[in-house]
Amino acid sequence: MKIVVIGGTGLIGSKVVSRLRAAGHEVLAASPASGVNTLTGEGLDEAMAGAHTVLDVSNSPSFEDKAVMEFFQTATGNLLAAEARAGVKHHVALSVVGTDRLPDSGYFRAKVAQEKLIRESKMPYTIVHSTQFFEFLGSIAQSGVQGDEVHLSPAYVQPIASDDVADAVADYTVGSPKNATVEIAGPERVRLSELVQRYLKASNDPRTVVADVHARYFGAELKDDTLVPGPGPRIGALGFEAWFALPKAPR
Repeated sequence: MKIVVIGGTGLIGSKVVSRLRAAGHEVLAASPASGVNTLTGEGLDEAMAGAHTVLDVSNSPSFEDKAVMEFFQTATGNLLAAEARAGVKHHVALSVVGTDRLPDSGYFRAKVAQEKLIRESKMPYTIVHSTQFFEFLGSIAQSGVQGDEVHLSPAYVQPIASDDVADAVADYTVGSPKNATVEIAGPERVRLSELVQRYLKASNDPRTVVADVHARYFGAELKDDTLVPGPGPRIGALGFEAWFALPKAPR
């Protein structure tokens, strides 16, 4: 099976590409560096030739409200059109748990727009909603820095390791289209502020995390259920301690 992975050189994309190739599939890791640009349409028709499935794990280079909306609408529209011309049979997209519960966030409004384009197209699809990755805990901590403190929401999260994301996404990519949204999450539900404090302590970072219900996450305040999955998600194998013990886990 020929599979095109848009964003195939990134954190998740590179892991999925490795898994799919190991399973014997013909995989094209597509990115602007390889001559495939979803924003301009450059190289899309050539990349899609003979493809059965397209996996989109790309992300906007800018999170500014207007830029991120333009990225997801333009890139997704171009991608779906190229897939239709090529007769692609399955479109898989990686998105975020809680996307439809964060209307105050420009980034999540853009993800909603992306998903709407996918659902309203005639392309068979699977949308994979993932919780936040452990790999981004450091940048989440940095986003809440106020002096020597880190102010973060105490809302619940259920983060997942990128390896578990890649396993799940690879499985959904080679499976039949769900024509629906599926959810994946880590094994532990914990308050964001508490988890980041654990991360900082394990990293020998002396900063203190302050639980602040008004602290914003991608521009929006969180409720306890905003970032956690609904019933029956696919659960990853790695909890925080197991992930942090991995040799390549970011510090």
